[in-house]
Amino acid sequence: MVPKIRRGSRTHGLLVYLYGPGKRDEHVDAHLVGSWDGFAPDPGRDTSPDPDPKVTLARLTAALDLRVKQAGTTAPAQHVWHCSVRTDPGDRTLTDAEWNTVARRLVHAVNLAPEGDPDGCRWVAVRHAPDHIHILATMVRGDLRRPRMNYDFKKAQAECRRIEKEMGLRQLNPGDGTGAKSPTSAERFKAERTGRPEAPRETLREAVRHALAGTSTEEEFFSRLREAGLRVKIRTAPSGDAIGYNVALTGDRNRLGEPIWYPGSKLAPDLSLPKSRRRLADGTADQATQPAATSSRSDWSPPARERRNATGLAEHAAMLLDRGDDEAAAQLVGVGELLDAVAQTSPAATRAELGAAARYFERATRSHVRAEHADTRAIRSAARGIIQAGGALGRGEDGGTTAMFLSTMVLVALAAARWHSARGHAQQAHASRQAAEHLRAAYDRAAATPMQALRDQGRALPESERRIREATIRAALPEAALRAESSSTKTDALTATLAQAERAGHDPKALLQQAIDMRELETAEDVSDVLVWRLRRLAQLPAHPGEATSRPKADTSRRKTPTSRTSNRTTQTGTRPVAPSPRNRPPCR
Repeated sequence: MVPKIRRGSRTHGLLVYLYGPGKRDEHVDAHLVGSWDGFAPDPGRDTSPDPDPKVTLARLTAALDLRVKQAGTTAPAQHVWHCSVRTDPGDRTLTDAEWNTVARRLVHAVNLAPEGDPDGCRWVAVRHAPDHIHILATMVRGDLRRPRMNYDFKKAQAECRRIEKEMGLRQLNPGDGTGAKSPTSAERFKAERTGRPEAPRETLREAVRHALAGTSTEEEFFSRLREAGLRVKIRTAPSGDAIGYNVALTGDRNRLGEPIWYPGSKLAPDLSLPKSRRRLADGTADQATQPAATSSRSDWSPPARERRNATGLAEHAAMLLDRGDDEAAAQLVGVGELLDAVAQTSPAATRAELGAAARYFERATRSHVRAEHADTRAIRSAARGIIQAGGALGRGEDGGTTAMFLSTMVLVALAAARWHSARGHAQQAHASRQAAEHLRAAYDRAAATPMQALRDQGRALPESERRIREATIRAALPEAALRAESSSTKTDALTATLAQAERAGHDPKALLQQAIDMRELETAEDVSDVLVWRLRRLAQLPAHPGEATSRPKADTSRRKTPTSRTSNRTTQTGTRPVAPSPRNRPPCR
């Protein structure tokens, strides 16, 4: 149940709209379901011998405005309080009596007309559709004083949450005041008229978020906004220092032909210039500060290399979230920037799902929790690296590393949901879970080709080698995970990865245990898939099995290693390659 509150100055004009046909003839059978005394004239259901709706409407207007006129100049200029209350599309249809109860409880909750107060404000509730009502009240009490209306929106929201529970309606998550401002009805209607898929406010919010992802300086931030095609107006103090900024879409103008500007703070609370500066100060994205997870492989493309680096940092962020302390709040902002960066540079096959995941997770990045020591340099640097490396092709090593990254990001989103749930952040937790669903969908598309190739390679291994690898998996995986992976086909890709890791000079048992110990696996939808990508990142194996499977170039000068073509050929013929001696094995990474 969603309440929306507005204030105005024209009682008669609002009543004409409520009892009229609506903007698209959507108003049907307009009538009162409640009023301040239960006897207000109803223009929709007037039972007098010679009813005239216009006359009845004038009588209702006069009755509502009586105290406003009596108060004279002491009455507020905007004396009309208007609240629309709508149920969820999946809810049952409430009766007129139930809507009357909803209206009475809301005007009581916001202190317009407290129960038992004879001097409460006058109000009516009009119903002209099955799923919502409009409450109109005039904000002058019977003693001609103004009602105390502090925090009326929050009070109305809280009362709606209680009504939902008591009436068996869908229960929405309570907010905490950190959500982004929703588009107004006028903005939505204008978007429909002009053929825009969404309101300009939403388009601008996403564009500003993308421009801020991985930005290292304020000047670069404004430059990215202009490169994205936005109008930018910087507000300055008398000293010449920037104190804020406004953005507008090209072609979005008002009736006077002027651009419609939106301040950053009106797009989202964390997009104001002071808060954006704080983010830059907390974690300046400096390319000179490379994360420790940087890959040593130089034969991979820049998009693949940057996505591998980001995967390690995302794992670290998930570990901090699992610890449950407040310092993880800063990591949520960095994870949001990683998602924005990947959404901007993703191939067409996953772009829509990643864009949706980034939009949902944006809500999860904001709460009242503040980290005392916010250091997001590494993770913001990874976002910057992804943007500067450009778009992935969606195939080969680029596509494989995207799947590797998304597999980790699903678990990060679920860790964020647990972190928020532990603090009672219902909206943020829900947004994190929604982001995880879209990330799973994007992962399924990105991983389809590389995982199928790995499964084929696993099935092509000699039977004796397959049994050895499967025994290693059974010995290492927890019993619960083994039940989930009971089918041998589920572990084919994992079997192939362990075989490739051993050929690359790693101890498969130790490497598998290292991958398992990194983080919990209970929230993984497919444990085998998660371990495959962890192993391939730890062992510096190509994310796409069609790529070269040789060791990193830095080691090839010390001993000969079969090329990927030779390795594939020996696997097909059933000849197991000779494992390197332990003395020459590189340490597990």
